[in-house]
Parts: sequence; C-alpha cells; structure tokens
Amino acid sequence: MNRPFLVAQISDLHLKAGNRLTYGVVDTLGALRRAVDHLNASDPRPDIVVISGDLVDFGRADEYAVLHPELARLHMPCYLVPGNHDARGPLLAAFADHGYLPASADGPLDWMVDEHPLRLIGLDSTIPGGHGGQLLDSQLQWLDDQLALRPKAPTLLILHHPPFISGIGHMDREPFINAAALERVIARHPQVERLLCGHLHRPMQRRFGGSLSCVCPGTSHQIVLDLQDAAPAHFNLEPAGYLLHRWDEQQGLISHNGVFGDYPGPYPFYDAHGLID
Repeated sequence: MNRPFLVAQISDLHLKAGNRLTYGVVDTLGALRRAVDHLNASDPRPDIVVISGDLVDFGRADEYAVLHPELARLHMPCYLVPGNHDARGPLLAAFADHGYLPASADGPLDWMVDEHPLRLIGLDSTIPGGHGGQLLDSQLQWLDDQLALRPKAPTLLILHHPPFISGIGHMDREPFINAAALERVIARHPQVERLLCGHLHRPMQRRFGGSLSCVCPGTSHQIVLDLQDAAPAHFNLEPAGYLLHRWDEQQGLISHNGVFGDYPGPYPFYDAHGLID
C-alpha cells in the first residue's frame, strides 16, 4: 500500500433491542446509524473499523441481533472485542461470520489479524459478571508469544478496559487488575504502536510500557469529566466521537479525535485579499 492506512475506532455502542432508549435517555441505535453513515461517507474512507467493546447493553441475543445488520452496513471490514456489558456466548453466536473471532466462548475472545499494514491483536479484558478489567496469565503469555513472532510489524492492541487509573472516581473503583503485568509485556515489544481502549467514554491518553494507551469517546453518550474521588456514576450528551488513526510507514501513527454530527462550516481562512479580517 503506497498511501496512508486509516483505522477508525468506535466504542461503547450500548445497543438495545426493541428501539428502547439506553438508560431511558440515549438513542444508541440512532447514534450508531449516524456513526456508520459518517464513516461510510468519509473521504478518504477508513480502511477498517475497530470497535473497543460494550457493543450492546446487557449482552443479550436480541441486542446482538439488532447490532449485526447495523455493522454489516459498513463499507469496510470491522473487528470487535467485548466489553463488560457484553456476553461471550451470545456475541459469538451473532457474529459467527466474523472469521477472526475464536470458535468457542469457553475462554477469552482473543484474536489476531495479520493481513493489513498494521497488525491487529484483539484482547478480551472482561471479567464475566464484573465491571473492571484484567488479562489472565495465559492471555499475557499468548500476547507475549504473538508479539515475539513479528517484532518488526507495527501492531495495534484493541481491548476494552484502559490499563490505568483515569481520575474519574466511579470508573476507577473497579480498575484493571493486573495492569503492571501487561505493561511489562508491552515494554518488551516496541513495535506496539497503540493500545486502543474504550470503557471510559471520553478521549484520553497515557504513556504505557513505552507505547501509548488511547481511549475512544463514546459513539452516543459520554461520561462526565468529573475528577473527584467521589464522582458519581453519571453521563451527558456531549458530541459523540471516534478516533481516526493514520498509519504511514515513513511518518508513523497519528491519532485524531473526531466527532459525529453536522456543525457550521467549513469556513475559509483566506479570501482574494489574503487572511480574512
């Protein structure tokens, strides 16, 4: 490929069935449809889409049945990992046509895709029945082995839970359990360009193991930016967003924060006389 490779990242779709509003407020289905339309209409269009978890709200088969045809409208391949609102069995049953996913839900839904300019490794950081995240020792060993196989291949890791404390009180009460162990693995493999995460419904970044952990905003609703230890669990309807990661072999990986929706503009900086006064 002699042009930049574009990876769009969306996260935390929280889709419901039966046209129900999430938390009685958020039209998550409408938000996802706007996101898909936006990505399809982009110029240049992203080459792939990755989705960093919380695909649906309660992990039910009827929710995944709504989600699947919506994602099938994307004009590019999409790759997904589960979040704490997902359930492995129903997710796999609904997305049996996603051949990169494991065949069985008996364990974590980890995967690897090696066919793009950026290598993709999906990690299932969920704890069934829990809110926080972790990677089992067996997952960390698998990750270490996978990274060792291609030490020169620029790699994206996709997982739901960011492996760090955000400062948003209610989201930090059930943190990533073994973040230090994951960081030691990442530090051994400098080809890891990014850890692409969700869960926090806000864009944020942190250095991690010599790489960068990037959190994607929510496709519909955002968690309130409240850095008090006693921050309550609440959300708002700030503009929905996504991340767009641009890979160029010479220039490296640049991560842009985008928003969905229509806004005034674009307006020119210059006219026939120069900079507009």
